[in-house]
Amino acid sequence: MAVFTCEKCGNKVDTRCKPKKCPACSESGTMCKTEAPAPPKKK
Repeated sequence: MAVFTCEKCGNKVDTRCKPKKCPACSESGTMCKTEAPAPPKKK
């Protein structure tokens, strides 16, 4: 899974594939992959 953030409105989407447009503001081509927070390590 990856986190994609809209450069226009800042909406974040956690998905496998890059969205073609932002689900919040409907702007196309603004979704950029950002680093997902690492899952907590189990001891």
